[in-house]
Amino acid sequence: MTQIAIVVYPQFTALDFVGPYEVLRMLPDAEVRFVWHEPGPIAADSGVLLVGATHTFDETPRPDVVLIPGGPGCAEAARDERVLTWLRQAHPTATWTTSVCTGSIVLAAAGLLDGKRATSHWSAVAALSMYGAQAVTDERVVHAGDVVTAAGVSAGIDLALQLAARIAGDERAKAIQLAIEYDPQPPFDSGDRATASTSTVARSTALLSKDALRPGPMKAATALLWERAVHRIRGTRAPVTAG
Repeated sequence: MTQIAIVVYPQFTALDFVGPYEVLRMLPDAEVRFVWHEPGPIAADSGVLLVGATHTFDETPRPDVVLIPGGPGCAEAARDERVLTWLRQAHPTATWTTSVCTGSIVLAAAGLLDGKRATSHWSAVAALSMYGAQAVTDERVVHAGDVVTAAGVSAGIDLALQLAARIAGDERAKAIQLAIEYDPQPPFDSGDRATASTSTVARSTALLSKDALRPGPMKAATALLWERAVHRIRGTRAPVTAG
């Protein structure tokens, strides 16, 4: 059995994990768990969609696959010591520890990306370097040993198909791809900042800010950055001595 633990926290972005979920649940003998502090409904960033956490962290100490989605709530999750402790304990025995979008910020906060190549949503990838990760801006899925990070939102499907191939072989992964009919043919060539126009980037940034600038996520993000800045200053400056 392959136990897959997907962390669901308040204000996640739904497609970040729903896409990978649809792929990974089709693996042979897959058991998918939606993990949080306690079972129950968790609201997405829309405030409308609810997903039920099925298991607690304590009930899921040794998953084979860990997946952390992104979303406006990632900063709060990255400051949650219970989340970080669980990640640090689960990672050594997991076959794969993964993230989608800004979920990599949570992995970084747990210290799992130190010195590793990693990516995130284009709006947040630069923040990874604050945690000692090697931020990658031009790859959709980044492998660093048993840690795999994906770029924004829809990149989680690509990540999951790659994991499916590693776990169950290429033929199974291809069959899953066909089952979900994942054959992207977007009507516009604006899915990457390298191809999007300046005005499209500006409009996209404005759309993202609607969630990011809500009081809760903004307060948590500010606190997270502040804590990290203080940590770096204390860690690099020589101690002040009396006299």
